[in-house]
Amino acid sequence: MINRATIITLLTWLTFLGQSYAQSGATLADEYFKAGEFEKSANEYGKLLKTEVNWLRLSRYVYSLQKSNKAEEALKYLRKQEKADEANRAYYALLSGQLASQQGDTTQAKNQYTQALQSSKSSVPKLEKLADAFGEIGENRWAIRSLEQARDVSKEPGSYSSELMALYRATGQTEKAIDEAIITSKQSDKKESVLASLQGYLNTKDEPLIEKALYTKIQAEPGELAYNELLIWYFIQKQKFSRALLQEKATDKRLKLNGGRVYDLGMVALNNKEYKTAAEAFEYIVTTYPQGQLYPFARRLVINAREEQVKNTFPVDKLEIRKLISDYQKMLQEIGTNNKTLEALRSTANLYAYYLDSKDTALTVLDLAVELGKADKNFIDRCKLDKGDIFLLKGEPWESTLLYSQVEKSQKEELLGYEAKLKNAKLHYYKGEFTLSKELLDILKLATSREIANDAESLSLLIVDNTGMDSTEAAMREYASIDLLLFQNKTDEAVEKLNQMLKTFEGHSLADEILWLRANTFLKQGKNAEALDDLKKITATYPYDILGDDAQFTQGKIYEERLKDKTAAMDAYQKVLTQYPGSIYGAEARKRFRTLRGDTVN
Repeated sequence: MINRATIITLLTWLTFLGQSYAQSGATLADEYFKAGEFEKSANEYGKLLKTEVNWLRLSRYVYSLQKSNKAEEALKYLRKQEKADEANRAYYALLSGQLASQQGDTTQAKNQYTQALQSSKSSVPKLEKLADAFGEIGENRWAIRSLEQARDVSKEPGSYSSELMALYRATGQTEKAIDEAIITSKQSDKKESVLASLQGYLNTKDEPLIEKALYTKIQAEPGELAYNELLIWYFIQKQKFSRALLQEKATDKRLKLNGGRVYDLGMVALNNKEYKTAAEAFEYIVTTYPQGQLYPFARRLVINAREEQVKNTFPVDKLEIRKLISDYQKMLQEIGTNNKTLEALRSTANLYAYYLDSKDTALTVLDLAVELGKADKNFIDRCKLDKGDIFLLKGEPWESTLLYSQVEKSQKEELLGYEAKLKNAKLHYYKGEFTLSKELLDILKLATSREIANDAESLSLLIVDNTGMDSTEAAMREYASIDLLLFQNKTDEAVEKLNQMLKTFEGHSLADEILWLRANTFLKQGKNAEALDDLKKITATYPYDILGDDAQFTQGKIYEERLKDKTAAMDAYQKVLTQYPGSIYGAEARKRFRTLRGDTVN
């Protein structure tokens, strides 16, 4: 007599053998399918479907029959199973619709797809699976309908937003795609994918739809921060910093954010040289949150932003410089000198040194800053670099190199250390010690800071290209001495010497560099016409030398930003694109040209 334990053991083994057979059968079917042996794969999938139906097996079975010229057999099978197997009715209807579509019967295909949807209408899991199946056969619009229905059934308005975002875009339903992207932004973990999706619409005819959709969403849900963040991101992408600030201020007041986001926008504007907007952002924090934690920082930065604006308006107005110094002094009197305001002392010192020719006063201010900030090593070293520069302004290079070398030693392998080494390299260059200068510059070409490495590469190339041509290197020495005059803000004297150089070294390889240096000096003096003359000489006489595209692009900037001559600016930028196709200014020139033309690009 067989006991109970034996029966259980036999059943277990039979189950195991059945599973093993099913697994080996599935593997065999898949191998035949991948190898293109469709008659064999159809036979194997047919066996498997008698034990378990799933989308992969069913779709591959039908495909294998089709490839074996048995489409009619496939259709009969699907119609029979659609009546008999209610659980998988949607899959059978879908595949029947696909066969009809392939035969050009769009009406029958639509009916079958509708039936598939109808079969799954009350089950969210079924609708999700159906959407995947529709997507797999390339019926994206029906995949959309499946997910939309799943959303209605689940009663979760934000569900499937990322999937729908991609499907709407794939089917050319741009407004809906943008709408879904904006809805998806409410999910913090999807922020990067949302930004990437919206980025694809920038600089296209569909771009205005982004702003329109955002305003609609904000009006419907004014308290949803994600929508405000997207609108601000959009304005920043379009370089519309003032509009971004208006939105940030409104959001800050409504949600009581204590100015944090306004402060961050001010920093972004400052880094993008949008000094007016940056100043307005910091001013908002100063006036709105006088007791807030950000107040001392904003108090300094509002002056700093105005300082950058003054320093980049040529010619520089000395009266405005004195106002800035007065503002810094008032700030220090109001909130004292501490780690939050020490940078104001550095700014004050540099304004005295570079714009008011008060170098000794500047050094006194820096000595005070060093005493007050002695606990901060990096701050002390920044002050030392400032002092080194001021001693160079005074014509005392030995003091400068001593200070630069101290910072090099103190900040080895750090950004400040590389900056100090670059200053020492320039000092050797100013003194005509070109071999020593180049040795340091070659080291700096490997610096981790791209800006420092590029500066080093540029100066090294200038030295290599223009030394060794004569035993005295007279032209290069004269050029370097003029560079020092410009560092010392002696622009009139520098222009005089550049004029003389152009006569003395007319055929020298430095001729285009001399014109370039003089053009940039004229720009600092606010002499736009003279600068344009020199830039045009470069593009006419040395069009394919290293400064050709620089000169052409700079002409465009002068016409656009200083002279407000839109037509001339567009012409200059177009020449960058046509005459210098490999220029590093190509992307920026194209962007500026299209903006001036009125395209929907930034």
